[in-house]
Amino acid sequence: MANNATGLTRIIKAAGYSWKGLRAAWRHEAAFRQETVAVTIAIFIAALLDVDAVTRVLLIGTVVMVIIVEILNSAIEAVVDRIGSEIHPLAGRAKDMGSAAVLLSILLAVFVWIMLLVPHS
Repeated sequence: MANNATGLTRIIKAAGYSWKGLRAAWRHEAAFRQETVAVTIAIFIAALLDVDAVTRVLLIGTVVMVIIVEILNSAIEAVVDRIGSEIHPLAGRAKDMGSAAVLLSILLAVFVWIMLLVPHS
């Protein structure tokens, strides 16, 4: 059956699917919950800092990106697990690459925070 929703109906349905995805990530992914707590704290800190708007956007944007990448990683893992439980090199590679993407997003966030907040001479 084709989805013929257009305009506002499509936007409302898409928002509902997104909310469902966020709830699933919270319910089923411990890493997502841990990162969400850390990101919430980081956003609170960034909001309190006496920095210009561009710096604040970079601080908040890099930590929010960690959550985005974690959701994508979790989606990859769910699809791989759905396909089958047997050990396969491609399944392992997909999961490892998703995990690497999360690690890189965390390292980028840490790097940006250090570069913007630690005085350099």
